[in-house]
Amino acid sequence: MRLTWRKLGVALAAGIGLWAVSGGRAYAQEGPSTAELAVAMDTFFLLICAALVFFMQAGFAMLTAGLTRSKNTANILFKNLMDFVMCSIAFWAVGWGIAYGTSAGGFIGTDQFFLGNVTEEGSVPVLASWFFQVVFAGTAATIVAGAMAERTKFTAYLVYSFIISLFIYPVVVHWIWSGAGWLNHYAGNTDGNWGFTDFAGSTVVHSVGGWASLMGAIILGPRLGKYGPDGKPRTIPGHNISLAVLGVFILWLGWFGFNPGSQLAIASQANANAVAMVAVTTNLAAAAGALGALFTAWLRYGKPDLGQTLNGVLAGLVAITAGCAYVDPLAAIIIGFIGGPIVVLGAELLDKLKIDDPVGAVPVHLMAGVWGTFAVGLFASMPGNTGTTGLFYGGGATLLIAQLVGILAVGVWTAAIAGAMFLAIKATIGLRVSKEEEDAGLDIGEHGAVAYPDLAGASVRATGAAD
Repeated sequence: MRLTWRKLGVALAAGIGLWAVSGGRAYAQEGPSTAELAVAMDTFFLLICAALVFFMQAGFAMLTAGLTRSKNTANILFKNLMDFVMCSIAFWAVGWGIAYGTSAGGFIGTDQFFLGNVTEEGSVPVLASWFFQVVFAGTAATIVAGAMAERTKFTAYLVYSFIISLFIYPVVVHWIWSGAGWLNHYAGNTDGNWGFTDFAGSTVVHSVGGWASLMGAIILGPRLGKYGPDGKPRTIPGHNISLAVLGVFILWLGWFGFNPGSQLAIASQANANAVAMVAVTTNLAAAAGALGALFTAWLRYGKPDLGQTLNGVLAGLVAITAGCAYVDPLAAIIIGFIGGPIVVLGAELLDKLKIDDPVGAVPVHLMAGVWGTFAVGLFASMPGNTGTTGLFYGGGATLLIAQLVGILAVGVWTAAIAGAMFLAIKATIGLRVSKEEEDAGLDIGEHGAVAYPDLAGASVRATGAAD
């Protein structure tokens, strides 16, 4: 009997062994490989981050609506909707190809238009990369809505949104992010270890939007009544600070897709660590930016200012976007904190120059974006990310020079092309609404509808209501 049980045990063990080397192996082969799982994880990560960045459109809409007058609310929301609509079509048709197509001299892409002839070369599908990039393009486009709010023609804004997404923004992307652009390999460095460095878009996204905002605000001119006969600025308060606060919280949330997502992968231990560090530096910079703006406004105006503090949060986020993967937490706090005074003093500078920017888009996105890009050349210290090292960490001036070259090049390009575009729009279909429309509000003048019909009287229909 003992022998029988022993034989059964041997037979069972042999059977398990045969299953392991035959049936078990076949079963394992039917499932995804480790490499396939990594691609799936990276793709899912990228799409989730893209969705967060897309949700930032709602943040911009709430922020801009809250900081402007109620008579323009429907117009503001409509423009924020349509700039992403126009961007999606333009970036699919031409923008992606200019940004990531085969390079012509490091300046512009020449194929992959309409997403044709794309090749799967990266760790995630090209379509996932396109979706991640189109929401970035939409961010660059929507920045301008705030600076030109309350007096811009709806049709002019549609044209602008299409052109920046079709051409202006994609060219900058090609220079810096395509891997073949002339700024990406500054001074002939083919390894990309010390070329112009902008991890998630302080310059590529925010400065491009900021330069376009500046040119648009200058060419458009200030709102009626913004500057008195003596040239001094008059306060035109927004109608709902609650919407503005909600908008900033949405944007802060979205930035956790914007910056960590720019790592483009998470499946490996190294990528996971990098994503975590980017989330930490992003959050610390936002908090520090709020404090920097709070203290600056408090000292200058005698009271803490909520609006300035909100813009301080955004300035900290914009400033850290270029270097979030390359700086340590302390440096992130310094970079973000300095962004706070930049928005407060930047708004004062614009008023002295009589440049009307209702929401502070130029100080937040252009000025803080330039500062954050420059700061990479000072504070970069994370050798795990392409060996980038700044001046304060023993890297010398090489990276700092590259950053200055990139800031200047992108500024000249965007200001020149955006300025020419706005002048062309002004000379053809017109850039600004009439005085009567501006005085009545763009909700009535442009759309014949308002966001708050109860406040406007029974004769005015609500937006979306049937005729």
